[in-house]
Amino acid sequence: MSLVGPSGSGKSSLLRAVIGLQEPLGGMVEAGVARANIGILFQDDALLPWKSARENVALGLVFSGSERQRALDIADTWLERLGLTGFGDRYPRHLSGGQRKRVALAQVLAMRPKLILMDEPFASLDAIVRARIVKDVVALVEREKISVLLVTHDLEEALSLSDVVYLLSQGPRAHITKRYPVPIPRPRDPVRARTHPAFAPLYEKLWADLLREVGREHPAEAA
Repeated sequence: MSLVGPSGSGKSSLLRAVIGLQEPLGGMVEAGVARANIGILFQDDALLPWKSARENVALGLVFSGSERQRALDIADTWLERLGLTGFGDRYPRHLSGGQRKRVALAQVLAMRPKLILMDEPFASLDAIVRARIVKDVVALVEREKISVLLVTHDLEEALSLSDVVYLLSQGPRAHITKRYPVPIPRPRDPVRARTHPAFAPLYEKLWADLLREVGREHPAEAA
């Protein structure tokens, strides 16, 4: 599922609350899975520059108590699955932006999460690299049966990837104002999904509703 909404509506704050990086001022968070089974992928990768790709992927496993060699073996497996065979010994500075993003994704997937939180993870990539990585991500989460909560400003990305999109209202005191089920079947190609008959009408409705929310705070911009 995806969260979209005006800037300042609390999308990233909601992700941080789910993972436990931020405590809500009121209410409670029920993620449905233990926090140890939640992975998070930020917009900027959090790779350690002094460790190789495979060492970065193995970090979470080592921290959770896995024997180092076993962790490295698992890291190699995930690098291979993400098209990075032969790149395991390279340091982040020797990798392209797309390759670093794949290493960061491998780091998350190596922990076998049941839920992945994604905060604008593909925004910094160029269009072609982004399309390739997004397609790989969709195939992986479908095959591994992993739930994903995605924060994005890209409405096309939200609709092409998600089974349901939630629209947050303008802040402060933002709340979920609309829910949009996406009737595009799976398995799904995120590029071809945009040609599905339901896509364009749903996009137009979501865009109109988002503009309405933005207009509550900035009427001139919405006009």
